[in-house]
Amino acid sequence: MNQKSIFFLIIGLLVLGTVATVLLKKGDSPVSTKYDSFAQCLAEKNLTMYGAVWCSHCNAEKQRFEDSFKYVPYVECTETPDLCIEKGIEGYPTWIDGNGTKYVGEQGLEKLSEISSCILPTE
Repeated sequence: MNQKSIFFLIIGLLVLGTVATVLLKKGDSPVSTKYDSFAQCLAEKNLTMYGAVWCSHCNAEKQRFEDSFKYVPYVECTETPDLCIEKGIEGYPTWIDGNGTKYVGEQGLEKLSEISSCILPTE
């Protein structure tokens, strides 16, 4: 084999490797977690949590959702105090449903399931 053939062989292998890598990465799907569908259902039902970053009860409520909390509608009252005042938030966390009903304090996943009629996944 001459140098020109070796060069094109190496270039061809690099191109094949790149194409294979791109195709394999496209096959990767985002990993869903246990509570994704539950949290997304809460969002569909317009159940919103109002809280504060320093609130231990808010943080406990968030942790119950694990990584799925990103789907839960959440208002950080330290960043949007006017909205929280307008909504009449007097304690954290406060959940407000689509009808404007308030649920003050930690609710837990089971209670949120009852409030929303969203199905809570089982083990």
